[in-house]
Amino acid sequence: MYDRAILHMDLDSFFVSVECLKNSAFKGKPLIIGGTSRRGVVASCSYEARRFGVHSAMPMKMALNLCPDALVLKGDMDSYSRYSQLVTDIVAEDAPLYEKASIDEFYLDLSGMDKHFGCFKWSKELRQKVIKESGLPISFGLSINKLVSKIGTGEGKPNGATMVDNGTEKAFLSPLAVKKIPGIGKETYKKLSFMGVRKIHTLSKIPVRLLENEFGKHGRKLWEKANAIDKAPVVPYYEQKSMSKERTFTDDTLNLSFIRNMLLKLSDSLAFELRKMNKLTSCVTVKIRYADFNTYTKQRRIFYSANDKMLSRQVQELFEVLYERRQLIRLIGVKFSGLVNGNYQISLFDDTAKEISLLKEKDWIRKRFGNDKIMRAACMG
Repeated sequence: MYDRAILHMDLDSFFVSVECLKNSAFKGKPLIIGGTSRRGVVASCSYEARRFGVHSAMPMKMALNLCPDALVLKGDMDSYSRYSQLVTDIVAEDAPLYEKASIDEFYLDLSGMDKHFGCFKWSKELRQKVIKESGLPISFGLSINKLVSKIGTGEGKPNGATMVDNGTEKAFLSPLAVKKIPGIGKETYKKLSFMGVRKIHTLSKIPVRLLENEFGKHGRKLWEKANAIDKAPVVPYYEQKSMSKERTFTDDTLNLSFIRNMLLKLSDSLAFELRKMNKLTSCVTVKIRYADFNTYTKQRRIFYSANDKMLSRQVQELFEVLYERRQLIRLIGVKFSGLVNGNYQISLFDDTAKEISLLKEKDWIRKRFGNDKIMRAACMG
């Protein structure tokens, strides 16, 4: 019996599963979702493609070298968003408390349910309901916290279930590879491997101070995760519909170069916020207020994205269409709406691996030193 029970649910190869639902001919075949050019990247792939070593965020050229017979689809974010909302509605109907962690991932707090129904039994029934009503495969992990449940889900894939009994969390994690721990990326894994640490059991035995010396503040988090410690709560799901930024000028201006640079700065800042929150936008709006206080807006529906380059281009194009009066401008604004949960990589179907790597590096600098510490040269004009 659990004093605290956390359920993690994750739709298996979500994009691929949706495409197979739309076209049954894709089932059982190596399928890759991502940029259709060889310079693009893999957003998702089927388990048949994974057997060849293909994985998400891999350059498409490399993926096709590993699996030359793979079918490649550009992806349909509209369909993915609809199915994500369908599953969200199913979860919301039954769950006492849930958090939507991404477009295909959920955490549920089932604490206290063991006394009345049984957490594992309830979880299995919810999983069957999702499969029946959406047609999509989904896996889950159940334990006392988010961390162990998420890892349990990964161990249960594809289309399976894992229950980690209360008190057995460390025993469950011990034999697993350290790269199974969420948050351990390539560089951390490489450093741990160099230290001879490849299993979670080994990591759990290393003194905290040693890990802090090697990894800084992150070292304590590594030790806690290796010892199955995670107190993070399930945050009640709230769906933000839009985000916006405006700039009122000290003096009304006709300096179009300055205005365009400011729009670029607003757009880039909002795009970074989208990626930080793991969200994508499907609608861009530009706002102009003239010196006489007359205000005009123009919006455009777009393919779901959180990409600086693409969004700034849309903003600039909308401004050129909207700015007709050739009068002094008092205020400009940018708004992104129609937001959905989703990691920024999944929207970059036409980006190159080099562009994605550059975007990651810029975001890392922003998160560590502040949003204004790195920007395009044009934004400084």
